[in-house]
Amino acid sequence: MSAPPSTTASAEQVVQQWGNGLAVRLTAKIAKAAHLALGQPVMVEVVEGGVLLRPAGKPRLTLEQKIKLFDPAKHGGEVMADAPVGREIF
Repeated sequence: MSAPPSTTASAEQVVQQWGNGLAVRLTAKIAKAAHLALGQPVMVEVVEGGVLLRPAGKPRLTLEQKIKLFDPAKHGGEVMADAPVGREIF
């Protein structure tokens, strides 16, 4: 039997109603210690003795974050040809 993982951060929370489901709010300290970010996909599993939550991929960027990353010099310019090309010329 393996030893339980060491605890780097902990907080006692209360399970609350969220719509038709239940939710637990993660404090900033817990989220940071778990390397979780806004938009982060997570895997939630029921395990012996509790619930396990772990990152499951890269965080999804919000539209605002995507706009901040947009570089007109790299991504700008006309995408479509400005003259007929191929079989559309009759």
